[in-house]
Amino acid sequence: MVIASDTSFLFSLYGNDAHSPKAVEWARQSTTVIHLNALTHFEFGNALRFSEFRKVIPVGVSAQYWSGFEAAIAQGRLIVATSNLADVVDEAKRISSLRTSTGGHRGFDILHVASALTMKASQFLTFDINQKKLAQAEGLIVPL
Repeated sequence: MVIASDTSFLFSLYGNDAHSPKAVEWARQSTTVIHLNALTHFEFGNALRFSEFRKVIPVGVSAQYWSGFEAAIAQGRLIVATSNLADVVDEAKRISSLRTSTGGHRGFDILHVASALTMKASQFLTFDINQKKLAQAEGLIVPL
């Protein structure tokens, strides 16, 4: 089974926000690894640095969170899957043409769902309510 994730879930799991207890509990109960692609890997790092810039987290804390995230990759709890960017973008175009006019979806949210679909994920982890609706509309199970 392939489980994919967006940045909101990763931030809650490897950072500290209102959803962190729920993310940590999910990870504690699950033995399945989480798959992500290079786009999600990039966006998570940027989200940490942007949080520091906005003073949501103290200076230096993003490096601590990043370290835990990279350790999870090294330990195999997270897999950065190789994906063809053109295939992900083609899938994102399809999703956008079907769903954005009626659901108001942001580009990166669509890319996360498209990435999950191209990885043949059956489940998708997110705390973003609108992205959850998009993932479910595309047939992904969103357990949170």
